[in-house]
Amino acid sequence: MEFISSAYAQSGGAGPGGGFISLLPMVLIFVLFYFLLIRPQQKRAKQHKEMVAALKEGDEVVTAGGFFGTVVNIDDTVASVQIAENTVVKVQRSSIAQMLPKGSV
Repeated sequence: MEFISSAYAQSGGAGPGGGFISLLPMVLIFVLFYFLLIRPQQKRAKQHKEMVAALKEGDEVVTAGGFFGTVVNIDDTVASVQIAENTVVKVQRSSIAQMLPKGSV
């Protein structure tokens, strides 16, 4: 019976630095998430914002809905995209997903 009591006594509280050691895995997981998920997403958002700001008439684009077209008119929030002969749709500038090389459409 004495053996069990001493075993409980030895496994008592954490030693010096035990609190930091127990938080280390959580800190490592956060750092991993930052570099693998958060930072790349921020870079993509910044690139998209720059692309949308650089749009001009005549650019060939793909919208978020999948339409290929040419920008025929653009203002602060809305872009008019010609997707076919005599067919122009108005979309939000932010819904333009990608710019294409000239001659793609």
